[in-house]
Amino acid sequence: MSERFPDIEVYLAKVEFEALNAWLFDTIAAPALRPAGKNKWKSQGLKDSVAVPVLLVENAADGFASLWFDSAHTPWPTDQACATAAAPALGVEVRCSLGGWSPGDDPDAFWQVRPTGEAQRIAWPDSGR
Repeated sequence: MSERFPDIEVYLAKVEFEALNAWLFDTIAAPALRPAGKNKWKSQGLKDSVAVPVLLVENAADGFASLWFDSAHTPWPTDQACATAAAPALGVEVRCSLGGWSPGDDPDAFWQVRPTGEAQRIAWPDSGR
C-alpha cells in the first residue's frame, strides 16, 4: 500500500484566485476562498463525503503562497502528487517537500514542478523572511 500523508501542503509561485478557486471546486467541490485574516484565505471541500479544510497563506515563503489541505482525505496521497496535478492545472510553478521529514533530512530539499509538468529536486533554503 502506498503512503498517504496526513495533510498536504504545496507552495504556489503565483496565486490567480479565479484559476485556484476553479481548480479547488473541480477537485474537492470547495466553494471560493474567503478572507480569514491578513493574507489568509480559507475554504472547505469534500472528498468522499469527508470534509477537507483548505487554507491559503499568501507570501508564506519567499514570495510563494502556502496552500494547505488539513486532511488525509484528499485526491492526492502525497505533497508531490498534489504539486504534480496543481502546476499544469493552475499554470504556475509549484513546490513541495520531498516527503515526510525526519531528523537528519535536508530541510532545504524540495520538489519543483513547472507548469509544463517538468519536475526536479531543488535546493530551496529558507531566506528567513
